[in-house]
Amino acid sequence: MLQLGWKAGTEQYEPEELLDYAIAAEEAGFDSIDASDHFHPWIERHPHSPFVWGVLGAIAQATDRLVVGTGVTCPTTRIHPAIIAQAAATAADLMPGRFFLGVGTGENLNEHILGDAWPEWDVRAEQLEESIEVIRALWSGSMVSHRGRHFRVQNARLYSLPESIPPIRVAASGAKMAEMAGRIGDGLISTAPEADIIKAYEKAGGSGARIGQVTMCWAGSEAKARETALTWWPTAALHGEVMQELPNPSQFTDLVKDVTEDQVAKVITCGPDVEPHVAAIKKFLDAGYDHVYVHQVGPDQEGFFEFAQRELLPRLREVSAVPA
Repeated sequence: MLQLGWKAGTEQYEPEELLDYAIAAEEAGFDSIDASDHFHPWIERHPHSPFVWGVLGAIAQATDRLVVGTGVTCPTTRIHPAIIAQAAATAADLMPGRFFLGVGTGENLNEHILGDAWPEWDVRAEQLEESIEVIRALWSGSMVSHRGRHFRVQNARLYSLPESIPPIRVAASGAKMAEMAGRIGDGLISTAPEADIIKAYEKAGGSGARIGQVTMCWAGSEAKARETALTWWPTAALHGEVMQELPNPSQFTDLVKDVTEDQVAKVITCGPDVEPHVAAIKKFLDAGYDHVYVHQVGPDQEGFFEFAQRELLPRLREVSAVPA
């Protein structure tokens, strides 16, 4: 059965707003929430970037049913994997059976802030793999000393552990990272509705959740939705490695000055009609994903939740129940 989630884009909202929206997402009928973990927002138009672990603690107490996780945390540079292990264990303890840890290789935008060098992708992948090893070791409850290529841990033990250890789901944009997710993770997260990513994940032994993310913009008219998408999420039109490489929101702001509505609308479905949004999500289902997070762009989340409860979620469950 398809699981449907709401993307909590922490770059766009105050912590209190995120809490209100999490409650609204649960009431609207979403199954889960995926919260981004940033130090900086993408562009200067985004007014916020709160500490996700504080937000998750509040959501844990305000919701009863939603599965909640990070989408995604980089446990290698800005925050040491031992600290991520402790933070995630606490979050899982606050939400028994309702928390997952989503991890990825990160972006320079967030990870450069302590003055560490931003390595090439192969090194970042090595760091991520070793960080997961550290996290799992600490989640065992044992005293851990680790002297690896990238990380050191000395005589560390977690004393607050959940009864059920949360799954670690690994972000992948291509087959190479999907193979790693299948090898070391408990699930896959991707924004690409490509069957080859799922095949690479499963070939490497992956059998956990296969999570996709769709960016969309609902509004009362297509014109309003296109305007909102360009204003709030022009980075959707960017391609290649630039999203991982630039260090500051001001640079992204400069880079997207010439992005047009048409360019953004090619990658973000826009408007009040449910069917284009359903079609975009169905691409993930057809590729083999079983979870999809919906990232609604812009400030009108209340209107979106009404639309989701009234039209989007019933239509998606209808579509996903039909045999291929």
